[in-house]
Amino acid sequence: MRTLFGWASYPPAAFNETGTPQLMRGLPGIFIDFNKYLSRRFDEMLPETFRVDGYKHFRKKFAPPHIPDGALVYEVGGGKHPLHSKEEKMNRGLRVIGLDIDHSELMCAPRGSYDAIICADITEYRGFEDVDVVICQAMLEHVIDTQSAFAGLASILKKNGVALLFTPSRNAVYARVNLLIPERLKRNLLRLLYPELADKSGFRGRYHRCTLSEFEEMARGQGFAVIRKRAYYYSEYFSFFAPLHVLWRLWLWIFCLLAREQGAETFSLALRKI
Repeated sequence: MRTLFGWASYPPAAFNETGTPQLMRGLPGIFIDFNKYLSRRFDEMLPETFRVDGYKHFRKKFAPPHIPDGALVYEVGGGKHPLHSKEEKMNRGLRVIGLDIDHSELMCAPRGSYDAIICADITEYRGFEDVDVVICQAMLEHVIDTQSAFAGLASILKKNGVALLFTPSRNAVYARVNLLIPERLKRNLLRLLYPELADKSGFRGRYHRCTLSEFEEMARGQGFAVIRKRAYYYSEYFSFFAPLHVLWRLWLWIFCLLAREQGAETFSLALRKI
């Protein structure tokens, strides 16, 4: 097939990941998939800085170097998607405790991922300052009071313990959209536009003080030192309609020129308790 980007096959695969023929998804699904394909091809032309998936980078490259073998780890808000598999946990001698406000999320985690679970709200939970590493991936944007959540994280960690955070930024366009769209409508759109993310997203986003600068400020107020940070300038939120995706990419480029790392879509932080 001849495309804007040259000769390429489409659809990318005759079957989706469940084995269902693509044509059976209907014309809306085909239209959305084609636009996602065009959006990906457009992104391939951008600098690498604008192509790094923050969530994948956090899980595969950012967090692992800060987690020593044999550590006691708290996964706060990890629910059914913990950072480590059972095999990884055993190979590295990690002890992993899952803490989440939703008990059903914890129970849906792969068997053996957690050594114990705690059902609690991190804004109210207070620990015993005896943990080596705390991991929060895409959780803090959902809490009502981020300052209280930071206090909860600090109470869990021992001195010199490390908190590893990955969070969407409130400054991102999709975050602003999420704050405006009613929850039921948002979930329906998510199932239509990104069915592969239906079990990973959809919780109410509040984005209270969720910017890199405010996170650094709150962290220092709770006795943390920032030892590493990374801003990301990539998301797939608008890829369902390629022209909109291109316009958003142009806006993001201008925003980043003006605001630097505050224009990030998502960001990672590594904090040490001092």
